[in-house]
Amino acid sequence: MLERALGFSADIIMVDLEDSVPLGEKAAACELATEWVPRLAEAGKQVMVRVNALETGLAAGELSAVVSADLSGISIGKGNTPWDVQQVDKLLAPLESRIGIETGNIKVIPWIETAMSIVHVYEMARASQRTVGIAFGAEDYTNDMGIIRSDFGEECYFARSTVAVAARAAGVAGLDGPFVGFRDPEGLKTDAGAARRMGYTGKFAIHPAQIDAINETFSPNPEDVAYAKRVVEAWDEAEAAGRGSLSIDGRMVDVPVVKRAQNLLAQAAAIEAQTN
Repeated sequence: MLERALGFSADIIMVDLEDSVPLGEKAAACELATEWVPRLAEAGKQVMVRVNALETGLAAGELSAVVSADLSGISIGKGNTPWDVQQVDKLLAPLESRIGIETGNIKVIPWIETAMSIVHVYEMARASQRTVGIAFGAEDYTNDMGIIRSDFGEECYFARSTVAVAARAAGVAGLDGPFVGFRDPEGLKTDAGAARRMGYTGKFAIHPAQIDAINETFSPNPEDVAYAKRVVEAWDEAEAAGRGSLSIDGRMVDVPVVKRAQNLLAQAAAIEAQTN
């Protein structure tokens, strides 16, 4: 799979050492990650590694093995409190010094997937300057809560929304966990669309077939971009004429609508710059 990742169009390649790897194969997986991080980075990929929870006793050794100048960041599985994030921060600093890169260069994305982490999510998002995003893991969250996952996901609404709000409040990316039905493209579109409407800015894929649909969902569509341009242009004209509000297609346009349009255009420009 890692060799296939050379051709993936994902923003980040996340090499997993946690849930997808049986206990007896974790050492071999760590060696494989150490080998492939520089190869993926050389191909122009942003590469992160998801390490096991600190409480497993595996994380320190995994960090020591995978940290390199080619690594963009670390993802922390099953953290519960800001302490988990701070400990990873402390473990990373001497490893960065060892290889001669600036302290803080390697970023962190904690997974929020326990009841305790939901209670502490904002503090976890703010616990380290390394943190660039927080990710919601519905499977582990429902397991921790002792509840069954439904087709509609109503049992996750509170926790899922809480993570998205905390990410926005902390000024980091809110990343939704993967949709596990990788043979259900319509279900993926529905799930990703719900995540975007909650305020998430991205979503993990569990299978390469999901990447394009996720990218499409979290990118402004041409119709939205065209409407946003109309809003901004009409607002500029109204301001020049001394008017404080206007309507377009029967909808009132005021400051929040204009700001949303400006943000959408900025996002579209950033995506275009990244893909060109």
